[in-house]
Amino acid sequence: IRTHQWCFILFNVLLFHVLLFGADLLEEYFLRSLPLSYTDAKTLDIRERARKLDTDPLKANLSYTVSSAATCSDQEVFLLVVVCSSPENRTRRNVIRQTWGNVTDARGYAVLTLFALGKPASVTTQLEINEESQKHRDIIEGTFIDSPETQTQKMLMSVEWTVTFCPHARYILKTDEDVFVGIPSLAGYLLSLTQLEDIYIGRVIHQGVPDRDPGSPGFVPIHQYPEEFYPDYCDGSAFVMSQDVARKVYVAAKEVPVSVPPDIFVGICAKKAGITPIHSSRFSGEKHISYNQCCYKFIFTSSNMKEDELFKDWKETSDGKDCSL
Repeated sequence: IRTHQWCFILFNVLLFHVLLFGADLLEEYFLRSLPLSYTDAKTLDIRERARKLDTDPLKANLSYTVSSAATCSDQEVFLLVVVCSSPENRTRRNVIRQTWGNVTDARGYAVLTLFALGKPASVTTQLEINEESQKHRDIIEGTFIDSPETQTQKMLMSVEWTVTFCPHARYILKTDEDVFVGIPSLAGYLLSLTQLEDIYIGRVIHQGVPDRDPGSPGFVPIHQYPEEFYPDYCDGSAFVMSQDVARKVYVAAKEVPVSVPPDIFVGICAKKAGITPIHSSRFSGEKHISYNQCCYKFIFTSSNMKEDELFKDWKETSDGKDCSL
């Protein structure tokens, strides 16, 4: 091969790596939000109440019918993964259990994956969920009927369960059942953090606009949220909270209407508690990332995954082989 051809190949290799790794750094730099002030009296009150939160009364007033309390009660969990799932999607839950959800250890730190769902409309499905829960001990089921309108209740239930039954989990990853999660790369990133509190990381959405269409499923009445834009929040397909953030979100939630979508609900609660979301483009948001072994070992999430894709991509990214140039 001639010299100019070698130069062309080398340029393309360098360009690929600059786009893959450099975009993450540039995006995080330009989209970084300014820290919120803690001088507001309400913010200080929320933070103080979260610090002193007594979870014993919460245990006596459960909002779940099937709870996996025993799986997390006395366990030091580094990363608790809560997958929001539909009651009927048992096959998808089994696929996650056999792929990335099967990871229980990352660099010597405990990882635990659970599924959050509401009640199904079918009695038959409920019996199947009871059986599934007894077998796997990884299901948190709410007392509300699972529907598009109750997804924010599911989010709040997940936060409540976490602060009540898994208070020693250092980080909580909320994700959806159609998402591929790169646990090793995410755990490595979290271990590198020097900030210990107020960790709220994901693909940050700026200046989201409330849906004012009364005919839309995501309709938010102006009397419930009068502002023109939502505060910065992390896309709901996947984001990470530290344990202290989960407690602050839980305390602040009493002042936030559950009519807003679940990811925005968390963002509003976070703002009330003086927490600034941290952007990382290694979370894909709603995007599906085309498979590449090296890319999938680097990113944290990819959305809209089919079941056969999950099996294939998990097998290839967990084979222990290093990436080639």
